Amino acid sequence: MSSASQSRPWDVHRLPSAEGNTFLVTGGNTGIGYFVAEQLAATGALVVLGSRDAAKAGAAMTSIRSRAAAARVRHLQLDLADLSSLKSAVDRLGLDHLDGVVHNAGVALDHPPRRETADGHELMFGTNHLGHFALTQWLAPLLTAAPAGRVVTVGSFAARSERLDLGDLQSTRNYRPKHSYGRSKLAQMSFGFELDRRLRAVGSTVLSVVAHPGGALDGLTPSRPPVHVTTTGERLRALPARLLVQGKEAGARPVVRAVLDPRVRGGQLWGPRVFGLRGTPRLEPVPAHMADPAVAARLWAAGAELAGTDPDLGFRQ
Repeated sequence: MSSASQSRPWDVHRLPSAEGNTFLVTGGNTGIGYFVAEQLAATGALVVLGSRDAAKAGAAMTSIRSRAAAARVRHLQLDLADLSSLKSAVDRLGLDHLDGVVHNAGVALDHPPRRETADGHELMFGTNHLGHFALTQWLAPLLTAAPAGRVVTVGSFAARSERLDLGDLQSTRNYRPKHSYGRSKLAQMSFGFELDRRLRAVGSTVLSVVAHPGGALDGLTPSRPPVHVTTTGERLRALPARLLVQGKEAGARPVVRAVLDPRVRGGQLWGPRVFGLRGTPRLEPVPAHMADPAVAARLWAAGAELAGTDPDLGFRQ
């Protein structure tokens, strides 16, 4: 990227070229992940949509290509709730390097009962956190082979009000879906910050960055049929909320900046400018409870044990 483009203010409507780069977006077939993929594809990069559902991924790719005929997108069958399947999924990528991965896919449950993955982990913690934790190990060689690989973890505003219960990470004693979801996202964010500390400690060129979409409502999201359709009634009902929140297209922008901006540094947190809920991307201060090294170290050790991974996730000097 030229020095002129690096000094130019970030413009969400004029993204820098990423031609020649390859990015993997987990959950890239819907929601925030879809709009991250759409925006990255517009830069000329090859974007891989990691998704369990081939039909939904196909619809997402068709939608992206309808907006940019030359977009380079492909699907990777990926199930973060099945830890044993992740290595073979990464092998199917068939790449010699990966410029960035967006850890976006997630499960959000609204009502009991508590559910588990095939591996016996609470579904939200197992998918949102452990799945991405384990995936990072298998992607480590590809990210290290890139000139400047990035791991961008998508957190949530909901994590601000939560605290991890290190004695009950899987909500076996106190399962409340909304709280368990918030804690799974907090675990992801803590992982992202701890990963960067560990990458710096071994002198890795890979960066770990955390981003969140703020408040992103379906009713304020532009239609992308058949991926997403916002009805007139939904738009009208959501209009008063525009003072505080935004749609998912806008919510994807802090994530995209975390992936593309050459001025982004490891260990940073990016979110929307206005109260962390809406607006253009900005650098945010990292809340202390998200980056507590002692808590993060215990969470990391638990994650490595539960996911059955190398404690270093493959990143070594």
